[in-house]
Formats: sequence, C-alpha cells, structure tokens
Amino acid sequence: METHFLDFQDRPIAMDSGFLLSVTFMMAVIAGYLLYAPRLYCLSRQKRYLTTADFIQDRYKYRPLSILISLIGVVALCNFILSNLKAIGLFIESGSANISMAQGVITFAFIVVLYETLGGMRSVAWTDVLQGLVLFIGCILIFGVIIFHLDGLHVLSINLRNVRPEFWSPPTLHQKISWLSSILIVGFGISLYPQAIQRIYAAKSKLVLKRSLQVMVFLPLVTTLFMLTVGWVGAAKIPGLGKEASDTITVQMLNFIVTEVPQMQILLVVFVAAVFAAIMSTVDSSLLSISSSITKDIYAPLRPHSSQAELTLFGKLISWILMAAMTILALITQDTIWRLIEIKLELLIQITPAILLGIHTKRVSAGPVFAGLIVGTIITLLYVITIKLGSNIPVRPFGIHAGLWGLLVNCVIIGIGSLLKKRISC
Repeated sequence: METHFLDFQDRPIAMDSGFLLSVTFMMAVIAGYLLYAPRLYCLSRQKRYLTTADFIQDRYKYRPLSILISLIGVVALCNFILSNLKAIGLFIESGSANISMAQGVITFAFIVVLYETLGGMRSVAWTDVLQGLVLFIGCILIFGVIIFHLDGLHVLSINLRNVRPEFWSPPTLHQKISWLSSILIVGFGISLYPQAIQRIYAAKSKLVLKRSLQVMVFLPLVTTLFMLTVGWVGAAKIPGLGKEASDTITVQMLNFIVTEVPQMQILLVVFVAAVFAAIMSTVDSSLLSISSSITKDIYAPLRPHSSQAELTLFGKLISWILMAAMTILALITQDTIWRLIEIKLELLIQITPAILLGIHTKRVSAGPVFAGLIVGTIITLLYVITIKLGSNIPVRPFGIHAGLWGLLVNCVIIGIGSLLKKRISC
C-alpha cells in the first residue's frame, strides 16, 4: 500500500497532473526487477539463499558488507512498517467517527504481529494474490461509478480546470528533473525491498517469476491510474483539500460515492476490508524479513551453536519489540506518508551497485563496494537528518533526491576503487 495522493512539489494541494508519474514509476519497479531477479532466482536455487545478505556474503565473502546491507534493509523495512501504520491510522480515523487514530494503529499493530508470529512468507504471498484481486475489482468498479454516475471524465476535467487551474500548468524543468528522480528511486528502491527479494526466492520456477513480472508491468494502468482518477475527482469535489487531508482522499471519495450511489455501499465494505488485509500482509511480510535478517545475518553468526528453536524465538521477540517501537513512532511522527516512503527508498538504492554488480560481473570486489556503500549511506542520512532538524535547504537539491546524490558518489567510489585495485594487482 504505497500509492498515496500526495503532491511532489510540496505545495499545499492534494494532487496534480504530475502524479500521473506514479503510473510510470510503478512500471519502473518491474524494470528494476528484470535487471536482476531472473539471475538471482537461479542463484538462489543453487545456493539456497534466505535473505539478501546471503547472496552478498556468498558473492563478496566479506561479513561487514553483508551486515551493513542487512542493517540498511532492516531500517528501510522499519520505515516501511511505520508508513503503513500511519496510513492505516489515518484510514481508520477518516472512515470512523468513533475510533481514533491511536486506537486504530494499536489494535491493528497487535493483530498484525500476532498474525506474523503464526504465519510464513508463502502464506503471505497467497493472501496477497486474493487481496490484490479484490482491490483490482474494486478499482474497476469505482472507476465505473465515476464514469457513469459522477458526470464522467469530460465534465470532471472542466470542473477541475475551474476549481484547480494549477493542475493544468505545464511542468517546469525543475519538476521534470524531480519526476525523473522519483522514477529512479522508486524503480530501484522498491525492486530491492528485502521482502521482495525473499519473494523472488520463493517463486515456484523461473518461468513463473517471469510471467508474473510480465503481468505486473501492465497492472498500474488499471489500478494506479484508476485511483489517480479518484484523486482528481476528490480535488474537484472537495474544496480546499490540503496536503494532510490528501492522505485520506480514498476514504473521503468512497464515502462520497456511497452518498451519491447508495447501491455501492457493499463496495465500500469490500474495498475497506481489502485495504486492511493488503496492509496487514504487507506489514507481515516486512516483519518476517526483519526477523529473518536480524536472526540469520546478525544473531546466528554471533551464536553459531544456537538451536533452531532459539533462533525462531529470538526472531519472534524482535518482531514484537520493533512493532511496539513503530507503533509509537506512527503516533508521533509529523512526516507525510510520501516523505517516509522517500526516505526509505533513498537508503535502499544505496545497495543497488552491490546487487547489480554482484550479479552481472566478477570484476568488482568487496572493498570498493563496501566503501561506496558507507559513503553513499552517510551522505543520504546526513541530508535527511539535516532536513529533519529544520534546515531550510531544499528536500531535493536541483530537483534530485539526496539518495541519488549519495548513489552517484557511491558508484564513483566503486569505480575509482576498482581501477586502483586493478592497477595495484598488475
């Protein structure tokens, strides 16, 4: 659940034509997968990888690099859980007059961590299929109601032009650069989610993996694009819709549709249930990835004689502790959901060179990759912290995310380090 109706330019509006970009960058995620997923799957069949760090350790034979990548993945996944908890809290608060955000977040967090304690990654994958199907049908039905019962797209465009004329302004050069930057961090970042990599490992076969990616590349056209239409309707129908209110635009528009078309009441119930289930499985898979990464990549090497029962118990304990911490943060953080997503993606893309170069070439060694990863991560974190402390520097220098600047330095260090090492060895 990471498609939220937020504005890219940090202006106090709910959504503009620029967010059409979300259709493109959801497709870019599949391009990111195709750069490494088929080859990594074949390697995982041979070496029986369980986590991202398993591949890194097998490829580079350098434990500090494996641990660092595992820690970056854990931090990104904690952020992932945080953004989803905040999303579900806002969803519940806007959809119910009797349940506060705090009550919704705490109850949901407890249910999810209990669900994670009892389940596994393959069960999560199967529930994703069912939930995705319900959401897919719901998106189509909502789009149909908008077309046939809420004046249609032509009248909508006229109303939107009158109410929000800024939506129709052509993008500036700065905006275009920002859009390209967003495509890159989303395309590389989401495709390198630790739980996404574990789902690659869990694929039944290479053919099944490729077919699933081929289908996924077209889904944004009938899911993200349809939900963008919901956002545009909201901008036209709800006066003064601001940035924070846009986080709950889907619920507001569902309530509006039910008011206009009472027969769609069942759609509201089904769609809300599917959203809850989808976020539940998303957070659950994140918790599973976190517990497996910490247990297998960090705890097990420190206690090599631990029994499987001890490792399992430790992993479950980590899940409960982290879920409690993320629940508290979800209730106090002031960041928008989109900003939380940006931060974790900017960190995750720092591992891109280690994964792609590790899969496609044997000429790069652990030293330059480790050095590049450290410097790129430090640059990204320092910039994020500086912004968090209230600095007036732009969130995206020259329209480019700080994580991409970090990635650029990361790659330069790897290139220079590899050349120097080659010359020394010669």
